[in-house]
Amino acid sequence: MLKQHLQFKLSQKLSPQQIQLMKLIQLPTQAFEQRLKQELEENPALESGKEDLDTATDDYDDMYENESDGETIAADDINIDDYLSDDEVPDYRTQSNNYSADDDEKSVPYAAGTTFNQYLINQLNTVYLNDEEWAIAEFLVGSVDESGYIRRPISDILDDLAFTQNVFTDEETIKKVLSIVQELDPPGVAARSLEECLIIQLERKELTPSIELAKAILKKSFDQFTKKHYKKLIQKHNVTEEELKDAISEIEKLNPKPGGSYSGNTRIIEHVVPDFSIRIVEGELELSLNGRNAPELHVSKEYSNMLKGYKESKDKTKTQKDTVLFIKQKLDAAKWFIDAIRQRQQTLFITMNAIMQYQKEYFLTGDERNLRPMILKDIADEIDMDVSTVSRVANSKYVDTPYGTKLIKEYFSESMKNDQGEDVSTKEIKKILETVIKNEEKRKPLTDDKLAAILKEKGYPIARRTVAKYREQLDIPVARLRKEI
Repeated sequence: MLKQHLQFKLSQKLSPQQIQLMKLIQLPTQAFEQRLKQELEENPALESGKEDLDTATDDYDDMYENESDGETIAADDINIDDYLSDDEVPDYRTQSNNYSADDDEKSVPYAAGTTFNQYLINQLNTVYLNDEEWAIAEFLVGSVDESGYIRRPISDILDDLAFTQNVFTDEETIKKVLSIVQELDPPGVAARSLEECLIIQLERKELTPSIELAKAILKKSFDQFTKKHYKKLIQKHNVTEEELKDAISEIEKLNPKPGGSYSGNTRIIEHVVPDFSIRIVEGELELSLNGRNAPELHVSKEYSNMLKGYKESKDKTKTQKDTVLFIKQKLDAAKWFIDAIRQRQQTLFITMNAIMQYQKEYFLTGDERNLRPMILKDIADEIDMDVSTVSRVANSKYVDTPYGTKLIKEYFSESMKNDQGEDVSTKEIKKILETVIKNEEKRKPLTDDKLAAILKEKGYPIARRTVAKYREQLDIPVARLRKEI
């Protein structure tokens, strides 16, 4: 049985221009400069530098108002999206967000050198291997990951050699060649586990009682070592606490990621360009927006004059009409882009100023315990803007302060009640938790229950599971793994 009914639904759709403005607001300084450069290249009606912008704009507006002969072209005919690039993966996504702490242009330096795998291959060239062994060794080197490990079982490597390299061998031969590859530098490379990686490095060292004990611990008591069961290790290996301490000291000197220490790895050195700067001047906070976010732009006078020429011409051919439509589209896009940049500047400044005033006590002192609980809605309500707009500013912009350069979103945090019933920032609690753990007795680290009790004494009554959550967010291991002998 079919039924018909009416349903009314209220929905709000953003115009293409509004969407483009939101994207502009989200861009950090360097990405914004890339976007600006792209727009200048694509739209000849948009020019950079100083000029009498009001005159150029007035000339263009006059063209619209006085267009005669019924040749007026409706705004609906002009699709601004055609002139605002919206690639799926824009260039700025593949570059560093920012690159310096001032307004000077600087390039992003790269570390030169061969790849890690090529570095290993070059060493293999000095080792005598027959054709089969060379093919296996080359394949093994190709299987080394960026940390320096081979994390695939020998059986899988055996199959891959047969199917992809047409090399038919056996596991014993692969293990024999693997032992040769493991003699390459850096020490520990091509290991199949952390345990094997550390043992290989110890084998390269001069044999001493401490080294010998360290090898025995790794080979026979690796699980107990990782769990820091020191009493069991002392009993099992029949050594003194001092001897165990010396052996563990030797292990701690080893490199758990031999691939990461290779200086030939190509790395990008990133620099951060602050989008804002906060300074304390005579006891008051002073906010400034990076000058790169306020470029000098104007509508092309030449394009406006072309419209004048069209208006004054008596014979208007179809070609001329097509040309003037193109000109109007470009001028519309240029005017919109200039207005959008002004709105972007205003939005960024208003949002950051509200954040600065909200966290005034922190910015004046630099003490993280003075950070007030602050969520996106607090600032959105303060400046009468949408939460999504505040989010776009906070998640992608940096601010330079007397206490360092930080991502703005780091100043946002949830609130909790202290024993006085006052709202305090979770950042404040985390800072105190971090300090307590830093000053604990390392031979007897504090459990989460004890940490919760200490925080309660300090006026922060939070549950043990919450302490565990904050500890994990601070990337601090459990008490057992923080223990030192």
